Amino acid sequence: MFDIRWIREAPEAFDEGMRRRGLEPASESVLALDAERRALQTEAQEMQTRRNEVSKAVGAAKREGKDAEDLVAEVAQLKDKLAAAEQRERELAQQLTDLLSGLPNTPGPNVPDGADESANREERVVGEKASLGFEPKQHFELGEALGLLDFETAAKLSGARFAVLRGGLARLHRALAQYMIDRHTEENGYLEVMPPYLVRDHVVYGTGQLPKFADDLFHTEEGFWLIPTAEVPLTNLVNDAILDEDVLPLRVTALTPCFRSEAGAAGKDTRGMLRQHQFDKVELVSLVHPDESDAELERMTSCAEGILQALGLSYRVVCLSTGDMGFAARQTYDIEVWLPGQQAYREISSCSNCWDFQTRRLNGRFRPSGEKGTRFLHSLNGSGVAVGRALIAVMETYQQADGSIVVPDVLLPYMGGLTEIARDDG
Repeated sequence: MFDIRWIREAPEAFDEGMRRRGLEPASESVLALDAERRALQTEAQEMQTRRNEVSKAVGAAKREGKDAEDLVAEVAQLKDKLAAAEQRERELAQQLTDLLSGLPNTPGPNVPDGADESANREERVVGEKASLGFEPKQHFELGEALGLLDFETAAKLSGARFAVLRGGLARLHRALAQYMIDRHTEENGYLEVMPPYLVRDHVVYGTGQLPKFADDLFHTEEGFWLIPTAEVPLTNLVNDAILDEDVLPLRVTALTPCFRSEAGAAGKDTRGMLRQHQFDKVELVSLVHPDESDAELERMTSCAEGILQALGLSYRVVCLSTGDMGFAARQTYDIEVWLPGQQAYREISSCSNCWDFQTRRLNGRFRPSGEKGTRFLHSLNGSGVAVGRALIAVMETYQQADGSIVVPDVLLPYMGGLTEIARDDG
């Protein structure tokens, strides 16, 4: 959501932001609705003032024994006109909200312009790509050969885009999740939160998934939305709240399942676990002073990178272009891990600075020290990281020629003595 005062003061900058997003200028439509709404507000105030004056005149006329019939009629007429004006003003306010709610955040100055991922800018490449000395397999080939990754049974239970993990792979998945949440809480300063996985409309609206992306979500008959990411409930911890400045930055993390319909992903990544309807992810959310959000994006990205470095995985960081960036983001870094089986980089984390775009929608503010007023917080979110994709990367990077998988050293404390995952034919 946008500050309407900023659009009034800088319509050209607003339109330029929409243009960079590949959209038509919107300031004319926005400001026309805003002007009509403000004119009605002024008219309503004038009618209310006149109504008060006439009501007093009616009282005075009655006390003096004078005929007040015309004045009484004017009061009634003003009452009807005022009600109509207020109703129309509410309709215009809703139209303005609906219009602004459908427009994405304006991109930051450092974001590369472009229509899609081909315009993304590579920031850095970290780590050597694994040199295995044999033809590497993809994760689903490895998992199925081990008898520990089962898509056929999952399809019987739930349909396409689900998986059943067993034995050592299930343990490895759990170890990855536990390691991530431990590192972020013990070393990176995030507070662990266990949020609800089912949320109401206003919560999903606050982070920008509604109204535009309802088809990407799962909705229950009782009116709940299944969270597509823990970003949704974590960011909404400050919904309609005012924080003291001295509690900032507020950094929270959660390990949750995530649920996505993948409505726009037909035909993409149909093999394996890369694109699932249900997956686990460790989410990072920061709520910070506006002056600190750019630095916080760099910090958050480095926290996510630290997980991959500790796991010994090769990756690169790219700055997403205006055409590839998410709806609520002002700037986004994607971390793409190298998958030897695919011989390709694939996204494993996405870290975004949303500025005050989300917090305006959910009315999350803070009170600056020594000031009477409040300001909107800046919100950031990132994957720290997607557990299933980390499992894929570990499987493909640490595979052996015989199809077994070596457990990375950093995960050994979580594996109950298991150092290698191999097929158990006994």
